[in-house]
Amino acid sequence: MNCIIVDDEPLARAEMRSLINEISKIEILGEFSNAPAALDFLKTNDADLIFLDIEMPMVTGLEFAEMLPEGTLVIFTTAYSQYALKSYELEAVDYLLKPVDPKRLEKAIGKAILYSELLSKNTIKNTVESNTEDFLFIKADRRFYKISFSDVKFIEGLKDYVVIHTRQQKLITAMNLKTIHQKISCEAFLRVSKSYVVNVDFIDSFDNHNIYIDESEIPIGEVYRSGFFTKYAGGFLSSD
Repeated sequence: MNCIIVDDEPLARAEMRSLINEISKIEILGEFSNAPAALDFLKTNDADLIFLDIEMPMVTGLEFAEMLPEGTLVIFTTAYSQYALKSYELEAVDYLLKPVDPKRLEKAIGKAILYSELLSKNTIKNTVESNTEDFLFIKADRRFYKISFSDVKFIEGLKDYVVIHTRQQKLITAMNLKTIHQKISCEAFLRVSKSYVVNVDFIDSFDNHNIYIDESEIPIGEVYRSGFFTKYAGGFLSSD
């Protein structure tokens, strides 16, 4: 896997380069101080992953993310926590606050590597073939996989695909989040943001902004917050 770093602060780029080299074998193709320069580079080069600052001159990181080629993964790096929800709406792999914690970076890179492998595997020929009230049949590698809803922890939107996180594995299929959510009749599944549907039976804890399932931190979108608190907590807890 390779990457580029886009940040208008030289010290931030140097720190990110040093951290990446310490904890990963990812190849760093280049570093850029602004989005237009990075975009010019991407016209003739392919980058698997972009470490992207948000507040930059000319073009912000959020605006730049919307211009990226399909399949390019993004990890936002910023000093401002208020952009977290917007970053997940853009289906970023992760959102890291500066100063970047090495363990969080290692976790984010691991997630990006996994998703890169999932996206490239068989050019995403996996499809949902049918469903019942209790399970989905997913066709992958000329085989049919029976996915019981009771085993699905959460479903994540990723570009034009969804990643189904089960107890045993992660499966990616060419379908948007809205469509697969409509195929699931089980009331245990709640849409909690533009990019996530969760099985409430697997929720370990939550706060006003995030849901925690095992090691995963799932953001709660503004539009969905009130509905989540009403449906999951029965209206006994306030989202304010």
